[in-house]
Amino acid sequence: MSLRLGRKNSLDLAWQLLRTTPLNLTYPPYTNGVRAYASHNITGVFSQNAQFLAAATSASSIPRLSGLPEVIVAGRANVGKSTLLNGVMQRARLVNTSSKPGRTKTLSFFRIGPDPGKLVLVDAPGYGTRGRPEWGRLFDQYLDTRQQLCRVYLLINAKHGMNEADKLMLQDLDRRIQSGRAKWTLQAIITKADLLPSRGLEGSISDIQQTIFQHAPTCLPAITTASRKGNIFGIDEVRKSLMEACGLGRLSH
Repeated sequence: MSLRLGRKNSLDLAWQLLRTTPLNLTYPPYTNGVRAYASHNITGVFSQNAQFLAAATSASSIPRLSGLPEVIVAGRANVGKSTLLNGVMQRARLVNTSSKPGRTKTLSFFRIGPDPGKLVLVDAPGYGTRGRPEWGRLFDQYLDTRQQLCRVYLLINAKHGMNEADKLMLQDLDRRIQSGRAKWTLQAIITKADLLPSRGLEGSISDIQQTIFQHAPTCLPAITTASRKGNIFGIDEVRKSLMEACGLGRLSH
């Protein structure tokens, strides 16, 4: 029987397949990805408890804070980072969003969870053609010196795919981990997946995931997300990953 589906119904069907059909990918042996994390009540941590703490424009202005576990989120300009972070933290305008790429110009620190907080999320400036050398130096200094850093998240735009800047960033982060210098882990997040055509959606996501793994074998399996109103997907998976990275959830056995 043949069915003709409108765009909305086609997208709904495609997302349902993506949710329920495992992709045929090979990952590092030490992880089964975010789906392996034990179920955890995340409501108390991510219930509009996020608060802006500080912004750093130089290495000397990076705040010391209270030693809460930290994660940092980076991505190319216009990857949808601000929209994703607002969705994860359940605060509509806590992170400034803009149609103009390159809005983030500092390391911005946000505390998540009720007082005294559970973790700190750091929003990094965008890299690539709209990035600036001083932003890269600030990012490197943070990675090299932040003892409480638990995980680096790298965002990839599903619609635009990966460019050379993304690949170089993945390779650099992977090299840090393999050298033994880094005490943090690496995970990719694919954003704006709802902008992909429903036809071939799974294949497009699979291609991006394979490319990520080729350039960064130590990278944990990517989480696929959509953050636009009316088509939100993957936000809870990102929250669970944040909690696992910071030791707030137990791994299932």
